[in-house]
Amino acid sequence: MDIEIFPHRVLGSDTTEKLLNDLEALDDVKRTVIHGPRFPKGEATLPPKYQERRVINVNGEDVVLQVKTARIFLEITMESTIDDVEEICKEHIPYGFDINQDRSNYIRKQKTVTDRIKYGASDLPDELVGMTDQYSNFEDHVNIIKKDD
Repeated sequence: MDIEIFPHRVLGSDTTEKLLNDLEALDDVKRTVIHGPRFPKGEATLPPKYQERRVINVNGEDVVLQVKTARIFLEITMESTIDDVEEICKEHIPYGFDINQDRSNYIRKQKTVTDRIKYGASDLPDELVGMTDQYSNFEDHVNIIKKDD
């Protein structure tokens, strides 16, 4: 089952980093996708203190944050995890959020014609299905973070 976390405001880099670390610490979270508008290209000219496009550390791995976090999609297996997710969100998103669970899938689970066109006949691992924008380069927009065993 998939759920969508929809903050009432776009999250900053620091909040995104803390929230993702706590969400990824949950055993039941299988995949996480952040969605939002891309950072503007002119941001590189801003002083570092005002730059939101930066490297964040999630589950011990460095990730370049490419988008402003407007939505977070989680793939989970148990409904009881939603309560844990809600508690984490209350801690990190004080201005409000919604957790949508009305649809069965927010993250695509099956390969499509677009996947075959983009990646060719090579096998696309199942955990990467639905994780990319078909108009972008795969390496630029997907970071695979392994869970600790």
